[in-house]
Amino acid sequence: MQHPVQVQRGRCPQCGSPELVMDKEMGEIVCSECGLVVVDDILEQRPEWRAFTIEEKNSRRRVGSPIDYSHFDKGLSTIIRVDRDAFGRPLPAKTRRQMWRLRKWQIRSRTHASESRNLHKAMKELQRLSEKLHIPSSVQRMAAVIYRKALNADLIRGRSIVAIVAAALYAACRYTKAPKTLNEVVEASVRDRDEVSRAYRLLIHTFKMKMPIHDPLYYISKIAEKAGISGEAQGLAVKILQEAKRKRITSGKDPIGVAAAVLYIACQLKGKNVTQMEIAEAADVTEVTIRNRKKDLMKKLDSWLDNFHT
Repeated sequence: MQHPVQVQRGRCPQCGSPELVMDKEMGEIVCSECGLVVVDDILEQRPEWRAFTIEEKNSRRRVGSPIDYSHFDKGLSTIIRVDRDAFGRPLPAKTRRQMWRLRKWQIRSRTHASESRNLHKAMKELQRLSEKLHIPSSVQRMAAVIYRKALNADLIRGRSIVAIVAAALYAACRYTKAPKTLNEVVEASVRDRDEVSRAYRLLIHTFKMKMPIHDPLYYISKIAEKAGISGEAQGLAVKILQEAKRKRITSGKDPIGVAAAVLYIACQLKGKNVTQMEIAEAADVTEVTIRNRKKDLMKKLDSWLDNFHT
């Protein structure tokens, strides 16, 4: 069986040949011309464990978990166990007391700096908001990065940590097009809408973030689920919305109001008994908004909508 070899740069000190070969199995660098062993003590850099299948090889790594910005310590802090050793055996009483003291001072050292205390409080609040609003982990991590940038830019001084966290989460939702409104974020937070809005505008202005415009399509299924609207009506609402976008009727309009209006029109065309009030409550908009958006859509899509009358 041939050992894996790799050509190395350099020249043989005996014959001057540039053809040096590294044998990883034997840990040597050998000249392929004269056979001189140039180096014979290469350190073994491969894993010490064995793997017999591709799945076993892929599941074993020397490294730990990746950096997670949604943890105040980025998930890189050391965890001191106080009851058992690495093999799961119980520790003696004297060693256990020593581990308790080490753990206590480690916790104190991690939260001693003001920045660490700030991040600890902020990331706990971000975790709470994300769980309450069912935010994906990728969006949560982006919100954590935005907050860390705000902390480095000294934007937190004199402002509420909770408000900046809520604003950072809403900014991450807007940037990733996650269908979460400002009202939903404010409702989950303990701060009022004005404070969170000011913090959001501050973040956008400071970091010059260009937010994409939300597509009403993202809100159709969400509103329909809350209002109990059937999938048939949702499908028709999507078709109406696509035609309205093609004719540029939705430009400059609130995407949630447009989504609520096309759902109401679809329910009417399908003969579904759903009121404006029910859809308005599900979309968190006023009935006046739905009526105005419906009037615009019906006026410009009148002939096209005739094909869907039941």
